[in-house]
Amino acid sequence: MREAELLWLEKFFTHLHNERGCSPLTLENYRRDLAKLVAFAQQSQLDAWRNITGHQIRSLVSAQHRQGLVGSSIRRHLSAVRSFYNYLLREGAAGHNPAIGIAVPKSPRKLPSTLDVDQVGRLLGIHAEDVLAWRDRAMLELVYSSGLRLAELVGLNLGDVDLADATVRVTGKGSKTRVIPVGRYALAALQDWLDRRVQLAGASQPALFVGRRGQRLTPRAVQLRLREWSLKQGLDSAVHPHQLRHSFASHLLESSGDLRAVQELLGHADISTTQIYTHLDFQHLAKVYDQAHPRARKGREKIQDTRYKVKGGG
Repeated sequence: MREAELLWLEKFFTHLHNERGCSPLTLENYRRDLAKLVAFAQQSQLDAWRNITGHQIRSLVSAQHRQGLVGSSIRRHLSAVRSFYNYLLREGAAGHNPAIGIAVPKSPRKLPSTLDVDQVGRLLGIHAEDVLAWRDRAMLELVYSSGLRLAELVGLNLGDVDLADATVRVTGKGSKTRVIPVGRYALAALQDWLDRRVQLAGASQPALFVGRRGQRLTPRAVQLRLREWSLKQGLDSAVHPHQLRHSFASHLLESSGDLRAVQELLGHADISTTQIYTHLDFQHLAKVYDQAHPRARKGREKIQDTRYKVKGGG
């Protein structure tokens, strides 16, 4: 691939940042996915983006499937390629989009991993002894209280939190803003952190959560701290930030049954994305049923959510 062609990638990333307002985490995902396209083009000795065909993109998808990539990962990669080519078409650097109409191999939909209420309580029961522990407790309480994405959490500024109104304003995917309630435990933890934040952050630093050097925390730093705390707090395995978001959604749906409200709080554009939590809710109910009903099938390993059909009267 010629160097002039590779420059289009940097122009595309600038477009994503400046025109589409993509978060740093989203940009990182685009870079990782398009690096696979670059490697494929160089391996195939292609010298220009306009020379890549739909057949070649289909071969790339098939190779990823053979390597064991799940459908969701391949779908994300193909979406990145499609977006890149849409940009090239707009700029006149390509004559067609070879990723259009490429089917993604289907794979079983994996349900999100969640913590139960007791596990969440254990994780959040942090005994804070230093400023970093106060910060971490505030972060984790806020993620579970309001269901934030990792990128939304690290992107928060001081002005985004209204303690008096008990709300937080977050900027989600597509630069869409939403205002979410904050629970009393998270409010108390945030106040504790804000009282100590001056120990790390300078007066000109807008970020709500900062690291040892007073700079805005990176997503990776949050992941590592959460991993450390989950093991320190005695959980069976390391926890990642999205598990807290999933737990927020699952516990809220179990209690309220209001799918639309959960959709709004999570910032999902399509309710079908939120509906996966109804499967988790069903699994929870089925587990209770199996354990409690005298004629239940004990120890069933797989529960399928089925619709009951009633025929006839009586």
